[in-house]
Amino acid sequence: MLRLVALLLFPVLGVAQANFSSSLPLLLIDTEGREIVDDPKVTARLSVIDHADGTPNRPGDAPTGYVGLVGIELRGSTSQTLFPKKGFGFETRDADGKGLDVALLGLPEEEDWVLHNPYSDKSLIRNALTYRLAGEIMEYAPRTRLVEVLINGDYLGVYLLTEKIKRDKNRVDVSKLTEDDNSGEQLTGGYLLKFDKETGETAAGGTPLLFTSKYGSAVTAGEEVRMLYDYPKAEDITAAQRRYIQDFMYDFEDRLAGDDFTDPEAGYRPLIDVQSFVDFLIINEVTRNVDGYRLSSWMYKEKDSKGGKLHMGPVWDFNLGFGNADYCEGDNTAGWQYEFNSRCSGDRWLIPFWWKRLLKDPYFRALLRARWEELRAGPLSDTRIDAVVDSLVTELGGAAERNFVRWPVLGTRVWPNAFVGADYASELNYLEGWIDDRMAWLDGAVETTTPVRTEPEPLTVALAPNPTTGTFRLVAPPALQIGRTYLYDSFGRLLLTGTPGQRSFDLSRFPAGVYALTTSIAGRQHVGRVMLR
Repeated sequence: MLRLVALLLFPVLGVAQANFSSSLPLLLIDTEGREIVDDPKVTARLSVIDHADGTPNRPGDAPTGYVGLVGIELRGSTSQTLFPKKGFGFETRDADGKGLDVALLGLPEEEDWVLHNPYSDKSLIRNALTYRLAGEIMEYAPRTRLVEVLINGDYLGVYLLTEKIKRDKNRVDVSKLTEDDNSGEQLTGGYLLKFDKETGETAAGGTPLLFTSKYGSAVTAGEEVRMLYDYPKAEDITAAQRRYIQDFMYDFEDRLAGDDFTDPEAGYRPLIDVQSFVDFLIINEVTRNVDGYRLSSWMYKEKDSKGGKLHMGPVWDFNLGFGNADYCEGDNTAGWQYEFNSRCSGDRWLIPFWWKRLLKDPYFRALLRARWEELRAGPLSDTRIDAVVDSLVTELGGAAERNFVRWPVLGTRVWPNAFVGADYASELNYLEGWIDDRMAWLDGAVETTTPVRTEPEPLTVALAPNPTTGTFRLVAPPALQIGRTYLYDSFGRLLLTGTPGQRSFDLSRFPAGVYALTTSIAGRQHVGRVMLR
């Protein structure tokens, strides 16, 4: 309801686009006649107008925020080619042209920023919505502010000021690697890798930009799945660092592909932060982003002394999510997005085999089920998602109307729209309806994929008492041989390892909550959950 009220309050514009008032911050960029190109960055001056007291912001107002130099360039791959509304990347700079950390619009200090250009996304909020939801459930997601942008006096519409993903204490907070960190503990982190479109195979001097998965997509014979170096950059990473992170990733893939992949020690689990993989999957499935898992997908590894596991994330680029793509079933609210390869096996960029394999592990499925139920009761509840959408639309106010005066795309198909609404209200209604249908499908799919809450084979093993106030037992016929039992918290951290044959366990030293366990009985793996009160 709030969305429709906000639309009714849109003013009828009778003024030039350079003469308006806005509830959004304004970013005024002056290049002094220099053309903005795709590398190198050109020098410009940025002025930020954002009245703290709620006074409307006008292009002619004196700046209230950052006033200073930036280096700015075009960014984006497909959008830069197809769309007249360009996206930009910029770096805040000092008087000598060096990077300068700045807290733009209240976001944590840094020097590298992105101005995302919603164009084919006529809701204007798909990226903002995703990052806000992801920020509530993941360790880090890019922080954003909706803004309006003018360059050299030309009004360019609504943009999303976004933190650029990079290694930094306020972004992806992993250890810094130098060219001297080539052995021992120092070599083990931190690293940033990503799946993304590559521009060639080598950087300057012939340094490889990427390496390929040992197993590809497991769908198309000979298909390469490419992992790009993001930090250290390809031109900076040393040979020893390159070998280390490649070997680590190959070890993870070998374990995941191996016969013992479900084993808590011999399998993949010791090498990855399983919870981050679960959360990454959930965000990509909620949005059903057609680029999900295979493009704009980051992962990072910290030093061994700081955990040393591979984390999935942060998430990035969801303008084609939430039903905004008419290919590879991107508009279908039913179906798993991780199965993209079976629908679009001819695409150049396919999803690694990881996700299909992970979902064959009862332990991973149990964590997914538990996490889904937790999030649906909180950050991903229907009420919460509706509230975030309402908040963003209210935040836009009259800026949406101005944007579509500048870029008159309503009622017109822009690649790859699956839906074309006659007006902004129709676009919002489509988005809202699509999300409702998608969440309903996922509720059923998660329950079907992970149907057993306590143990997958209740006829052979049970947990009693469950819930418990301290101790519980594995209840199984005496003749059955019990192997080691492993107990994990809700973040996938190993808390307890039982000895072979052990049937009784004491949890009294742990806080109340739900715990997952795996055990082997008569050579068959069992996964269960026990609630501690």
